[in-house]
Formats: sequence, structure tokens, C-alpha cells
Amino acid sequence: MLEEKKAAAVIAPAYVVDADHPMAHLADSIATPPRAGDLVEGTIIELVRGRLYVDLPPFGAGIIYGREYLNAADVLRKSNPGDTITAKVVDPSGIEGYIELSLKEARQAAIWGEAEQAIVAGTIYNLTVEEANKGGLILSWQGIQGFLPASQLSKEHYPRVPEGDKEKIFGELQKLAGQSLAVRVITADPKEGKLIFSERTGSEDEEKTSLIDKYQVGDVVEGEVTGAVDFGVFVKLESGLEGLVHISELDWGLVEDPRTLFKVGESTKVKVIEIKDGKVSLSIKALKENPWKSASERYEKGKEVSGVIIKYNKHGALASIEEGVAGLVHISEFATPAELRETLELGKSYPFTITLFEPKDQRMTLAYIGPKKGVKK
Repeated sequence: MLEEKKAAAVIAPAYVVDADHPMAHLADSIATPPRAGDLVEGTIIELVRGRLYVDLPPFGAGIIYGREYLNAADVLRKSNPGDTITAKVVDPSGIEGYIELSLKEARQAAIWGEAEQAIVAGTIYNLTVEEANKGGLILSWQGIQGFLPASQLSKEHYPRVPEGDKEKIFGELQKLAGQSLAVRVITADPKEGKLIFSERTGSEDEEKTSLIDKYQVGDVVEGEVTGAVDFGVFVKLESGLEGLVHISELDWGLVEDPRTLFKVGESTKVKVIEIKDGKVSLSIKALKENPWKSASERYEKGKEVSGVIIKYNKHGALASIEEGVAGLVHISEFATPAELRETLELGKSYPFTITLFEPKDQRMTLAYIGPKKGVKK
């Protein structure tokens, strides 16, 4: 029987048939011989000495042997003559006239085909996060390792970090390792071996875009605080849409920790100051009077003022002259940073002279006019 199938696998040369010939319609009904890469379905004829023979009518018989047999040994041991299997054509003109097949490659092709169908259907899979990198998460599906970019995480799991700090994003992503996420396939490229997931649903993206379209820069909205973090406050504008009030937009005065000013669940008015890349930026201080506008009526260059030291930075120390108006005492006025900190202590008031005053740009520099600790006068 195998010899008969083998003989049938030798395909006769093709002949060109005139379209008007009475037999032309028969040419259209002749099956196309399988080519390398095609998936074919056949019935197992027999399994003998590490070789599996498959009936592939009308083209003869196929064979799975050698490395391809070893790769699929676990499956083949459970197979019996008469079982139907799907395999991938490796070489149409294989050994001894048999069509050489691969069961492993067929399975891979079937999986990629399933992935493509899952994209169209929007199928949701619950997958466990294996590990994280600085760009996102690694997950596996059907034995294929895939990638979930951080940008495709849901609102619940998206890493909220200041200024897109990659190291902090990585730290937040690592916390998701071992967790199960409901994801869908959004890209399946078998040639590149690329499988991309998303935790966000297409309807959610469309809904968010629709919600954002309702707002314009300049709008003032009553919102609910949903989160307070080191770099600002998240405010829900309505169900399905929230924006960020960056720490620099919370108040005209210095804010060290947003958590001391806002609590989750409380209401607050915010102003929309930017809508970009699907994100809404908000401001709370924009709804308050800018203290620098009236400061020009009270201060000028050369005037002596009192200021409270509120913060140190690499340039020196910040001294608050009044709520929302602060000036820089430059470190160059002192021999060392240590001398500056010994002389000007946080929370204490000292005398200064204004050396630069530009209220439009909210800039002020101060010169310390008191005694310096450890320095003889």
C-alpha cells in the first residue's frame, strides 16, 4: 500500500489546455499539489521504526521522520492508524518520493492562526505575568512568549510615576509579576515571532476618546480626587476619565507632599490646561489669584524684606517672602553648602535684600544681609 501511495506522489507534468477545449473545465477541478509551507490534513497509515506515514490523497503519502519525528514524539506515541492529523509540508519532494511533513510546525502555524482569529474576535485570555522589563510585561500564550507594553495596561495597573521616570516605571511593573491579567491579542506576526497583548479593550479606548472630546482647554470642572502621589493628584472628571494635576499645578506656594493637601474621595474644582495624546492635564492653582501679579505693588529691586527658608536645592535656598512668592538665595554667597545650611535653617526667618525682581516671569533672587555662622565679621 505504501508503494502505491509513494507512486501516486510523483506528480505528472502540467499541460496547458486551451480555454475552448471540451476538457478545459476538468483542468479547473484538478487539485493543486501541496507546496512547502502548506498545511495538509491526512490519515495515519502506519507508524514504524521512528517514521510516521500519512495518506494525502490524491498526492500519495507523506512522512514524518528524523528531527521532525523527535520534536513531535510525545504526540505521535499516542497516535494510531486511522487517526486524522494536520501537518505542515516541509519538502514536497522528500525522501523516497514521500512528501516530508512537520507536526510541530503545523501546530505552531495553527497557534498563530488562532492568534489572528483572536484579534478579530477580541477574545480575552487570563494570563500570568512572568516578568517585567522597562517597556512592559512578558506573558506566554500557547507556548509562545508575548509582550504587553506598559502603554497597553489598564488604568488600574498603569504605572503612575513622575515625568515618565523609566526606573520608577520599571519598579511599578515588577510589582505585577505573578499576577493574572485579562488581556487580548492585538498583534500576531509569525514571521517575526511577535505577539503583542493589551489589557485595554478597544471599546474602552473609543469611550475614552469620546469622553475627552467633550472637554476643551480652559474648561473648569468639578472632579473627585482618585489618587494622591509624589508628583501630583489624579482627579476623576467623570466615569471613565481622569486627569492629572501635576505637583507644580497644585498651588502657587511650595508643595512638598500632595497627600497633605488632598485626600482620595474629596471634591475639587480643576481647570483643563492641556489635552494631548489621550491625556488630560489639569490645574488647581490656575483657579486661584496669582500672587506674583500683585507682588509688583509691594516689592522692588533693592528693597529689604524678611523671608522664611522653605527648601534647599543645588543652587542654594528658597526663602518665602509671602504665600506663593519666594526668592532664591544663591549658594555663591557662602563659602560652602554646609555654611549656607548652618546659617539659613529651614523654617526660620532671616533678613534679605531683593537683588532681582521679575514678577512676570515669577523670578526673584535675594542677598542675605544677616550674620553668617562661623564667619567673622
